[in-house]
Amino acid sequence: MESMEENADPRVRTWAPVCRAVALLLGPYAEVVLHDPDTDRILAIWNPMTSRGPGDPSLLGELDTLDPTARDVFGPYEKLLADGRRLSSVSAVLRDADDKASAVLCVNLDRTPLEQAAAVLSAFGAPSAPRPEPLFEEDWSERVQHIVGAYVRECGRPVERLTRQDRLAVLARLEEAKVFAVRRAAPVVAGTLRVSRSTLYGLLAELRASSAKDHTS
Repeated sequence: MESMEENADPRVRTWAPVCRAVALLLGPYAEVVLHDPDTDRILAIWNPMTSRGPGDPSLLGELDTLDPTARDVFGPYEKLLADGRRLSSVSAVLRDADDKASAVLCVNLDRTPLEQAAAVLSAFGAPSAPRPEPLFEEDWSERVQHIVGAYVRECGRPVERLTRQDRLAVLARLEEAKVFAVRRAAPVVAGTLRVSRSTLYGLLAELRASSAKDHTS
């Protein structure tokens, strides 16, 4: 590549250090390509992922049809190789002193290692079997955490931002799970929901009154 760059198009000599730097930083997982927008041919390529090379068609399309608000940088967008690998790609239009598109720089990052790592971490950290309820049957504090945590994940709001209706809904689930049949459960629930005991008792009274009204109507 060095000898080719020494005798290459002046655009390659200008941008080769940048292209090499990106290719070195991202190692074997990134292909860096410099295109000629006038001839729609590849000027130079680093870490090629396919058999294409300098002089091969770029197949870029017309630059004039690109979104003018993108400020000459496009992506990341997805590309797919014939072997099934998915790439995240970024393209930048490089302009000369007259603001004419001189070259197009494309970086294609192979997402396979990232996807494999994510799959390993997800499988490692995620439960793979149902929770053995008999082990937790007597652990009512664990049940409180589980019920409140499940509701927080469903609604997408942290505990401290739960609305009154949210708290009533959580208390209804706790009531159904017979948490309040346990002595001294109320202080634990109040602490988990981050409300005072008086607020908790008020919400419980409201919930039970509403439930009694529904049963008598």
